[in-house]
Amino acid sequence: MKALVLQQQDDKIVPEIHQVSPESLPKGDVIIDIHWSTINYKDALAINGKAGVVRQYPMVPGIDFSGIVHHSEDPRFHIGQHVLLTGWGVGETHWGGLATQAKVPADYLTPLPESLSLKHAMVIGTAGFTAMLCVNALEEAGITPESGDILVSGASGGVGSIATQLLSLLGYHVVAISGREENHDYLLQIGAKSVLPRSEFTHPAKPLDKQRWAGAIDTVGGDVLANILAQVNYNGAVAACGLAGGFTLPTTVMPFILRNVRLQGVDSVYYPAAKRSKVWERLAQLLPDTFYGQVSREISLEECVEYAKKLLKNEVTGRTLVNLQN
Repeated sequence: MKALVLQQQDDKIVPEIHQVSPESLPKGDVIIDIHWSTINYKDALAINGKAGVVRQYPMVPGIDFSGIVHHSEDPRFHIGQHVLLTGWGVGETHWGGLATQAKVPADYLTPLPESLSLKHAMVIGTAGFTAMLCVNALEEAGITPESGDILVSGASGGVGSIATQLLSLLGYHVVAISGREENHDYLLQIGAKSVLPRSEFTHPAKPLDKQRWAGAIDTVGGDVLANILAQVNYNGAVAACGLAGGFTLPTTVMPFILRNVRLQGVDSVYYPAAKRSKVWERLAQLLPDTFYGQVSREISLEECVEYAKKLLKNEVTGRTLVNLQN
């Protein structure tokens, strides 16, 4: 099998393509022939040797993948079955998807919805799964299209792009935040009604600001999240799922107490296995065929290191698919 392997050499992390013996694969019940994986923000951090992602070396990064069952010791999965995986620490503590094969515990796998191809499943990937959980969180908080404008931060990225598309398809009026002016047309094409520059949300936040948003999906954290919270309407809600802009929250309790604002954290890594198929079925139902070409590009395994660097420099828009069968 071929894999992108991260090795620790002195104080550096070195990513290299290697031919790896299948006997080297970690413990698991199911072996999958991987067809598609992706480059996510967490993968980019790992490949570039940023602290806090990978816990042990050598490691094959790649926090999600789709493929076909090659061997199974679990009766829930059979040879030839199409499956996908997101989360569970794969690519961090367990070898991940940037390889031609993976071996994982059966509990990590989700059967592929019949209406999705292996490729389309990874256009959605971890980013789309997380975006759907964020949208569900806003709905569960009682935020409807009639409630008012919904803000999406980091809208040019994977989670933000798909969240923008999903909210628009569900009838919400979406306002996107982007740090790159050249992406404005792209964001309008995928469903945003208007685009605001990120610079409007990076200054130190007031405890309370003018009420502007019925709800928000935040993929950034830090000052951006603090400014959003200060501007959310009474009884509004914010689904927060990212920390690219920092893990601190420089705000006060005033939005929560004086405006009854709800801040809902969203984790997709350890979302219960029993509930995952329902989320994937909804994604497959909502997203139109046109979506898959709008938000994605395709690269080879050999290009992953280059694209991981671009992603950390905010030079990548939408989703980056890795073709493991070319």
